[in-house]
Amino acid sequence: MVRATLRAGLGSLLSLLLSLLLSLLLPLLLLSPVEAFYIPGWSVKTYKEGHQVPLLVNKVYSDNTQLQYAYYDLPFVCPPTGRHKAGGGLLSGQSIPLNLGEVLRGDRIIASDMELVMGEDKACSLLCSRELSRSHLRRTKAMVRDGYVAEWIVDNLPGATSFVTSDKTKKYYAAGFKLGHAEISHSTGKVHYFLYNHHTIVIRYRKAPGRAGDRGEKIIVGFEVYPKSIGHDNRRDGAGCPTDLQHVDGGFELYMAPNRTSDLAARYPDSSYYPDTLDDDADDADGGSITIPYTYSVYFREDDSIEWSHRWDLYFVNQEEGSRIHWLAIVNSLIICGLLTGIVMIILAKTIRTDIKGYREAAAEDGKLRRKKLRSGARTPKEKVPGLLDQGPDVDNDADASDDDEALEDVTGWKLLHADVFRTPCSGNLLAPLVGSGMQLLFMAVGLVLLSALGVLNPSFRGGFISVGVGLFVFAGLFSGYFSARVFKSFDGRDYRRNALVTALLFPGLTFGLVFILNLFVWAQASSTAIPFGTLLAILLLWLCIQVPLVLAGSYYGYLRAGAWEHPTRTAAIPRQVPHQAWYIKSLQSILLAGLIPFAVIFIELLFVFQSVWQDKSGYYYVFGFLAVVSVILVVTIAEVTVVTIYIQLCSENYHWWWQSFLVGGGSAVWVFGYCVWYYLFKLHISGFVSSMLFFTYSFIACCVYGLLTGTVGFLSAYAFVRRIYGAIKVD
Repeated sequence: MVRATLRAGLGSLLSLLLSLLLSLLLPLLLLSPVEAFYIPGWSVKTYKEGHQVPLLVNKVYSDNTQLQYAYYDLPFVCPPTGRHKAGGGLLSGQSIPLNLGEVLRGDRIIASDMELVMGEDKACSLLCSRELSRSHLRRTKAMVRDGYVAEWIVDNLPGATSFVTSDKTKKYYAAGFKLGHAEISHSTGKVHYFLYNHHTIVIRYRKAPGRAGDRGEKIIVGFEVYPKSIGHDNRRDGAGCPTDLQHVDGGFELYMAPNRTSDLAARYPDSSYYPDTLDDDADDADGGSITIPYTYSVYFREDDSIEWSHRWDLYFVNQEEGSRIHWLAIVNSLIICGLLTGIVMIILAKTIRTDIKGYREAAAEDGKLRRKKLRSGARTPKEKVPGLLDQGPDVDNDADASDDDEALEDVTGWKLLHADVFRTPCSGNLLAPLVGSGMQLLFMAVGLVLLSALGVLNPSFRGGFISVGVGLFVFAGLFSGYFSARVFKSFDGRDYRRNALVTALLFPGLTFGLVFILNLFVWAQASSTAIPFGTLLAILLLWLCIQVPLVLAGSYYGYLRAGAWEHPTRTAAIPRQVPHQAWYIKSLQSILLAGLIPFAVIFIELLFVFQSVWQDKSGYYYVFGFLAVVSVILVVTIAEVTVVTIYIQLCSENYHWWWQSFLVGGGSAVWVFGYCVWYYLFKLHISGFVSSMLFFTYSFIACCVYGLLTGTVGFLSAYAFVRRIYGAIKVD
């Protein structure tokens, strides 16, 4: 009977591990759709010859700072005139409705004044002449110095800078284009800043498929922007356009001569070019301004080499070389996971089976001794004879204890903890909400990775990743309340409503509070990175009016309908004394050592994720198939690491495993945050207090999300493991 139960338990665990490993094949099959990003027929837009093609402007961003700015908030660009755009249904300067994800990522999309008509080329058009004051000039130079990049949008494609690979075999795009450039004078060593005030726009199109193509309609497959700096020394025609765009005589330098020329001439008698330090320090009282003429050209070019469903591929051609590294990461992860799987198999199939066999033999010997004493009259049949699993206040006499010790001399390690292993942990009313929040985040993460790997969440769905993530998180409040309530009741909790409120408010409240404090600093910088106050109110309503009731509903069902998980052994009234633990079993050491293994599984993939989030501000992470595979391997690795760690702890007669399993599962979050610090110091070039604070705060929130998610995986894996092995030695 017991051996059959043991085989069933081991078989269930082995089949679970095997199914998780086999599930790696599914994400591998999803790698092919990731390349295209598009589900065929998804939001195709066609344009007839002569129809208006709206050009939208969004924001500017830089690799050297986390502060973004709305394009039309910049003091040196042409402001919108509000003119009606024929055929487009838009007004110049009209804001485009944004989803929640777009707002949170800092997008501020507005229709521009530039006229793009399908099939009609424009050699040159004057957009405006912008007056720039001295104080605005300093800000413009600072943005050019920081390498800010502008984002324009046509047909949901970001304007791109075109490049060719070193072997000149492939063309690829980099989203956005720079506002200007800096040059260092070889004679003086002085830095000169030049603003790009002419933009050549190239729209690549092809014939629309099907009946739309028969009607002469076109689809856009590429949007390129080539900026150029054209100074005042270049001749211009009556319309304000340069007469020769191909041969430009000097760029538009961001320089304004100081007003107090006589004073400067006295201080610098031998210089014809006065230092910028003087005019930079001058205030607006000095007056003066410069005029920036903005012009643009438009060219439409037919290109049948690009399929509409593959038009985003050009934005990722320069990253295809990373495929080998991705495969290396997967092989590395599989090797680590395979070694851990072998260790777990040995523990389950060899060590635990031998332990339980010895335990049963000792129990059988104990029964023989009792029967022998009964036959010899040592006890009357009516006397209660405590069994091996009974631990309580009753104490046998010394003679009986010595007889039992002979039979139990081989019962050591984890088997001695059967009456304490399910003892309610300290601060269980906090552990239950953390597990519930972890299940909520796990549901959200699985949904996002799966939808992205299938191509539903793709770059054309701007802001979709964040919007869907928020929606999944709010809906997953049901799972959060359910699991939190069941764990809470298993810990003998009584007030499930209070537990549900803690679950609903703890992690979202921490996140909302940190984001709100950050916003106070970013608002002061007038950056579009700041979340608008109305959006904050909307998020607050989503949290309090939708997520909290869902958590309460899940808690009600989990606590009153589903109930607590039943433990296979009874808990003694008096706890055992935990012996001295080896250094590597102690809490902090085991968390750090065990957390290093899952971190080794993901650290290569982390490099690509960090590069997409922190360096490529366009945020176009594209290898969700690889990420799905690594995520599955990570979950299996965390489960196995936690099982091995908790088994070693139980063998050391330490039954305080509840919190330990959660912390060991989430221990790799400590290493991930350390990786964030290393990445900030050696990979990024972020400057400024606010930008640094944004980086570390968002990194901390991300590590908390990762820690809660992985900690929950570790907790549930350890709980299933402990229930199995102690259920196998249960005496009916």
